[in-house]
Amino acid sequence: MRDWVTQFRKGLLELCLLNLLKEGESYGYEVVQRLKSASVLAVTESTVYPILSRLRKEGHLAVRSEPSPGGPPRRYFSLTRLGEGPLREMNAYWDDLGAAIRELREKAGSDDDERIA
Repeated sequence: MRDWVTQFRKGLLELCLLNLLKEGESYGYEVVQRLKSASVLAVTESTVYPILSRLRKEGHLAVRSEPSPGGPPRRYFSLTRLGEGPLREMNAYWDDLGAAIRELREKAGSDDDERIA
């Protein structure tokens, strides 16, 4: 895979994680599985858990542990008020970025059916 695709995906994961947790509390494995459902992101546990940990340390996520029916305790993550601000900023930037890219493509006469090899 091209290196830029990998870097692009990594940059998007924080945005995706925060949006997912805005919907409500979720435990780590569930977060990973929900992100995996967007196969184009190609996420793994080893990419998601470090981001969850960093966001918790920054105060953007709260974490609580609860016993699991069959295995180690589950760690539940939820978006904090502190995390809501960056999420709004990131979503606004994403919207602006998407609009700017669409405009550039339209000006260039891009055809969505054409793919650069």
